[in-house]
Amino acid sequence: MTADLRGYLSQVSKAKELAIVKKKVSTKYEIAAITAKLDGSKAVLFENIKESKFRVVSNLVGTKKRFALAVGAASKDKIHDKVSYAINHASKPKIVKKGRFMENHSKDLYDLPIITHFEKEPGAFITSSIIYTQNQKTGTQNSSFHRLLRLDKSHFAVRMVEGRHLHRSYMYAKEHGEDLRVAITVGVHPSVSIAGAYQADWGKDELEIANELLNKKLTLAMCPYSGMLVPSESEIVLEGRILKDKTHKEWMVEMLRTYDFKREQPVFELDRMYFRNNPIFHDILSGYAEHRLLMGMPIEAKLNKNLKQAMPQIRKVVLSDGGCNWLHAVVQISKKKESDPKRAITAAFGAHRSLKHVTVVDDDIDPSNPVEVEYAMATRFQADKNLVIIPKVRGSSLDPSSDQKNLLTTKMGLDATRPFSKRPEGFEIAKIPKSENISLKNYLK
Repeated sequence: MTADLRGYLSQVSKAKELAIVKKKVSTKYEIAAITAKLDGSKAVLFENIKESKFRVVSNLVGTKKRFALAVGAASKDKIHDKVSYAINHASKPKIVKKGRFMENHSKDLYDLPIITHFEKEPGAFITSSIIYTQNQKTGTQNSSFHRLLRLDKSHFAVRMVEGRHLHRSYMYAKEHGEDLRVAITVGVHPSVSIAGAYQADWGKDELEIANELLNKKLTLAMCPYSGMLVPSESEIVLEGRILKDKTHKEWMVEMLRTYDFKREQPVFELDRMYFRNNPIFHDILSGYAEHRLLMGMPIEAKLNKNLKQAMPQIRKVVLSDGGCNWLHAVVQISKKKESDPKRAITAAFGAHRSLKHVTVVDDDIDPSNPVEVEYAMATRFQADKNLVIIPKVRGSSLDPSSDQKNLLTTKMGLDATRPFSKRPEGFEIAKIPKSENISLKNYLK
């Protein structure tokens, strides 16, 4: 396993999972439209960009197969094990004197092929940007995803969720009358992105999780202005400061593929931008598979680990595609008591605050199959007995049906398991003996 984006692209190419577009394309809608057409399919590398000399790659981990390749998992079924192990055994990366990203420099954000994705967005967004800053209280470094709206040649509006780690560092600096110095990377190995998307505990360094995902091959280099340590083989690094006294109104398409409401957001001011020779800019199409898997898969791994520890009866937890791999979970359980499903519902909501709906199914139902889950709801769920409603609680800021300003929503749990009070054979899914040994090619000629 290599520790940079180019090495990962080589792996993807060898696996015949990479499409290459040589035709000249525009950053305004065209790249986004092509990426959308490839959703759930291949990664795509655009080699000829109308507005920039940089190349663009998208849909990097847009399938679970490529996600597994990124974290070095033997198969899709081993992703959770690999991610959970890395979280629990995080290790410090090596530090080198000079990063490969120092090969070139600029002070003009218009050199970058920043994509305009959707018709009603306010402008061009960097969607793969990871911001690195210091946790002033613990002395550790934090890295996290934040979309950036380009305002001019040296400024971005920074999407920042209140209460998250970067916002806490920003508020600390602001309260002390200071701007917040940061570094930003664009174009890193997907394991760095996966770690950056994970909501690690306060004071933990996500790059240590990335290093473990990369089998301890990650190297870091110090940025000259901010003093932050970033992956030494990053394609693009921006340094500057988030201004304490300036904001800009922005809105964007989120992972639900809906427009968020307008928010006053802090402004980043560029000091200098660095980039490798023949650089590759990474774009993530908001609301499509790569975005949802980057955000959702680490949380799904966390849910599986935490819920199984809390309740050994739980077999598997899936964040559903229909719930954007974020808002809806299906919990598979080997029920021992009638109270088990409602305990599982409570545990799931406690483990992932953004969850809105939780459905609990028996172990004969595949939680990743929406038809089987709906079948369980149709045959095993009674709303007057098996429905849990929790009104006016903290939820996801993304849900447009909720009270987004106060972050309040109503949550729902569904117990779609077989009731012990009914005859068990009434819920047994009928099987045909020896059907697994039948091959149609022996009969249809």
